[in-house]
Amino acid sequence: MKRKLLLIWLLAIGCLGLMVPQAKAQGVAEQMALAKEYLRQNDFAKAEALYSQLVEQDVQFGLVYPDYLKTLLALRNFKEADKLVKRAQKKYPAVPAYAVDEGKVLQATGNAAAAEKKWAQVVQATTPENVYSVASAFQQADLLPYAEQSYLRARQLSGSEKSFAAQLLQLYAFQRKTDQLVDEVLRQVKGNAVPLTYAQNLLQNVLRDEESLVQLEQRLMTEVQTDPDATPVQELLIWTLLQRKDFGPALLQTRALDRRTQGGGARVLSMADISLRNKDYATAIEGYTYVMQQYRTGDLYPIARQRIIQAREEQVKNTFPLDREKIKLLAQEYEALLQEMGRTDRTAEILKELGELQAFYLDAPETAVKNLQEVIAMPRANQNVVAEAKLALADVYLLRGEPWESTLLYSQVEKTHKEQPLGYEAKLRNARLNYYKGDFELAQSHLDILKLATSREIANDALDLSLLIIDNTGLDTSAAALKEYAAIDFLVFQHKYPEALSALDKLLTKYPGHSLTDEIYFQKAELQQQMGQFAEAAQNLQLIIDNPKYDILSDDALFLLARLNEENLNQPQKAQELYNQLLVKHPGSVFVAEARKRLRKLRGDKV
Repeated sequence: MKRKLLLIWLLAIGCLGLMVPQAKAQGVAEQMALAKEYLRQNDFAKAEALYSQLVEQDVQFGLVYPDYLKTLLALRNFKEADKLVKRAQKKYPAVPAYAVDEGKVLQATGNAAAAEKKWAQVVQATTPENVYSVASAFQQADLLPYAEQSYLRARQLSGSEKSFAAQLLQLYAFQRKTDQLVDEVLRQVKGNAVPLTYAQNLLQNVLRDEESLVQLEQRLMTEVQTDPDATPVQELLIWTLLQRKDFGPALLQTRALDRRTQGGGARVLSMADISLRNKDYATAIEGYTYVMQQYRTGDLYPIARQRIIQAREEQVKNTFPLDREKIKLLAQEYEALLQEMGRTDRTAEILKELGELQAFYLDAPETAVKNLQEVIAMPRANQNVVAEAKLALADVYLLRGEPWESTLLYSQVEKTHKEQPLGYEAKLRNARLNYYKGDFELAQSHLDILKLATSREIANDALDLSLLIIDNTGLDTSAAALKEYAAIDFLVFQHKYPEALSALDKLLTKYPGHSLTDEIYFQKAELQQQMGQFAEAAQNLQLIIDNPKYDILSDDALFLLARLNEENLNQPQKAQELYNQLLVKHPGSVFVAEARKRLRKLRGDKV
């Protein structure tokens, strides 16, 4: 029994011995939490009373130190702050953050020169081995120039210009030090030390204004002239020209690069494609012509030959008034290409393009239907081309007054290309079909989905049509005016421009002051432009610009009016004024980049 009692007593003493440190640890944790709460509430005196005790325990020093220093500086107790940082340096001499903190204390006392001297000493002591911790300490202290100097010091000691490139690039980009960033980018892309796409992303994030891009372009042009064999620099110049939408000069550089590197024409073909997508038809045609002339026996020849016809087609379709004879020549070129290459799955896209021309511009719907159906029936044809042929055929059926056939084909493409751009395009056309019929509720149900589409162009088109419906059906429950306007839109779809113009004039008279008025004026201007009635188009656009109620279409009207003055009315000075007006009044407009490009051309700016 005595032995059992002794054993119990010893166990109790042992448990008590374990509980004391645990209780003590719990007490320290509570003190630290309380001190932090005082600091959060800016009650620095109470926080200092707790931290001054906690910091004396070595095991807590590293945890307590940052907040204790912050508290002392807030209390302007510089003497204790100085003691704290010196004690930290003595305990941990290899940690550069404490030396950086000593400079912060000196700065807080008003001794800026001594602080800078201290930080310079830290930089001077930097080595390639400790540079990351040194730079990190400076960055955490918001002393980015010293972090930059630390990396430059470590690079100097390493003997390699490629060392610490990514870190310096990030620092220059963050500080928006444009000149240093460009210098570092050029240094590193020349030596292939960083990927070109990485450098481009950094530049894109920093150089957001026109002036910065111009300076970059000039700098790169000088570098290319100095060192023509620096391929990455030339690629960076091409990228910069594309940011400014200067497709002509970009093609010039791309051709030079292709010749020098014997690139096979792929770069030039890609540049021509980019120009075509951005409606710079002359540059696109020039690029495709180069590929055809330089690589007559290569795989790219038939692609370039087909696309040059497509580029000419887009150029003809966007040159007003439309030249029917040129359209006939385009159709003949397509037919000659099909005769040469055969009507196979490889030429399905050519056959589709021919069918669209025949349906919408040459009044040959029967022949168009035959050609489009032939594409759809090709078992090995590219499925995207087949889907595009189905969309075109559906449009032809709509022209012929067979909307059910159209809906069936649109729905097929929606199903086969779900969550893809062509599927979204099919849904948009289905929405337009319902809009033409005056079934705005069903059209809106499609548009609500499309406004979230991944394709920005489709989402914007859906949003525009959706807003048109919402704005013009809210107060007018019958939506009579919008139904008439939608019917006129269908006339435009059928290319019945004179009938559409006449109907628009009647609509203005029938519904004076209606919310559709600005849309009607803009629609009239576009139709008059396509019919070659440029002065009349300009008058309708001016009505939109002069009326503050029509602000939604103001930037569209300004841009179109500027283009009419530039391209059709032979008023370059007036065009310049209008482009400038667009840039000032609508800096966020989608037309800003193109307006700047055209303004530079009109001013005669040299590249």
